[in-house]
Amino acid sequence: MRNDKKQWTICSRVFSRRSQLGLVLMLLVAISVNAQEQKSTKAKVNNTQRRIQIKNFSSAYVEPRNVEILLPPNYSRKKKYSVIYMHDGQNVFDTKASFSGKSWQTDKVLDSLYTDKAIIEAIIVAPWNTTRRFREYMPQKPDVAVDSAIRNNADKYKDEALKGLESDQYLKFLVKELKPFIDRRFSTKFGPEGTFIMGSSMGGLISLYAICEYPEVFGGAACLSTHWVALNGVFLKYIQDKLPDPSKHKIYFDHGTVALDSLYAPYQLQVDQLMRKQGYLIHQNFVSLEIKGASHTEQDWYNRLHIPLQFLLSKDAHKTILNNQIIK
Repeated sequence: MRNDKKQWTICSRVFSRRSQLGLVLMLLVAISVNAQEQKSTKAKVNNTQRRIQIKNFSSAYVEPRNVEILLPPNYSRKKKYSVIYMHDGQNVFDTKASFSGKSWQTDKVLDSLYTDKAIIEAIIVAPWNTTRRFREYMPQKPDVAVDSAIRNNADKYKDEALKGLESDQYLKFLVKELKPFIDRRFSTKFGPEGTFIMGSSMGGLISLYAICEYPEVFGGAACLSTHWVALNGVFLKYIQDKLPDPSKHKIYFDHGTVALDSLYAPYQLQVDQLMRKQGYLIHQNFVSLEIKGASHTEQDWYNRLHIPLQFLLSKDAHKTILNNQIIK
């Protein structure tokens, strides 16, 4: 009996020491990871270069991708900044990375607006697109109508018919992974009053989808050359009763009149009617512009990028839009 008790005591001590050793090792690993993360974050934030690229940002929801970040001049952790999430990140800043050889030159446009004191300073976060762009940017709702539209066009949308859309997963990536990452590492305004989303073409669709699905996260959306014709305009059925509260949100639309943009006017008119019906006030928390002669290219979006930026980041956004004198 004594031998059994002695052996039990020895085993207990060994187990206890192993447990303590395990806890110590876990603690050391956690401290090491945290220290590396803090070191990396400080290096990024204190870097004299305002543009930061995170390569292959991993996700539990979508494929890894690069993420571009642009800090405002004289970025300081003592200030809180609004954040704009912009799709198609490889086209947002760099002409070399852009698939067309042209970019929005967002950094250049912002610096000009900062110089004129036309907007408040903001952080730009631009996740790149992937080969799954349509699947990630095409809204999945209304589910039945979208699925039906894909099946009826199975020859054109073979990949989508087989594998399905992933826009709900993409939005989870933005809201549950990327935004928390940005909020932890940079001095941001957490709430919807300082969180916006912007994109062009399919990026316009997913931006509107985002503010409808997550109105508690995004306070404003800018949709340039919104590709309403995708799947024969099925997305319009969704927004009939899904638009966010107009007292807490603002939404910008525009489109050109040339090439692919020439198809959008009839759809945009329907959307404008839905916006008014929901209680949005034109030129205040809602804008819809037709840009004469504008086409469907990065160059065209660069040419007018200052307008949606001012709409989202200026306290007198409605005056800015009226001063542009391009109201429909």
